[in-house]
Amino acid sequence: MDIRIDDLRGVEIARFLQDHLDDMHRHSPPESVHALDLDKLRRPDITFWTAWEGEALLGCGALKALDGTHGEIKSMRTAPVHRNKGVAATLLRHIVATARERGYRRLSLETGSPEVFMPARMLYERFGFVMCGPFADYVDDPWSVFMTLEL
Repeated sequence: MDIRIDDLRGVEIARFLQDHLDDMHRHSPPESVHALDLDKLRRPDITFWTAWEGEALLGCGALKALDGTHGEIKSMRTAPVHRNKGVAATLLRHIVATARERGYRRLSLETGSPEVFMPARMLYERFGFVMCGPFADYVDDPWSVFMTLEL
């Protein structure tokens, strides 16, 4: 698996992220969808990675700098045909390692509360993330679960 920083200019990643946004809107009301579109992911405070095997896009994930010691995981997604093959775990390991290299002391994330998000929550729990309250600009929302990992 080749993990690389992506400039978000390719057609394939644009389709992949549109599928991600469409899925989020299928499972959560619009005001509770916190997934970012292409333009918001291109901000300088976000590093975006894609995972590839040859020409196949396996998944993606991003790290947003909240401040000098706190980062947020964004846009974690695995292509449906590549789920349960370790793609998300490999990307998450890469993001956590990068956060540590940057000197972050905490890494947080928001994910959905509906049952469809349970595999993601279980992955984060396996990596040591625990439930927490809203962080950054988030507010309490019954459709959201907030998790954090002390680094």
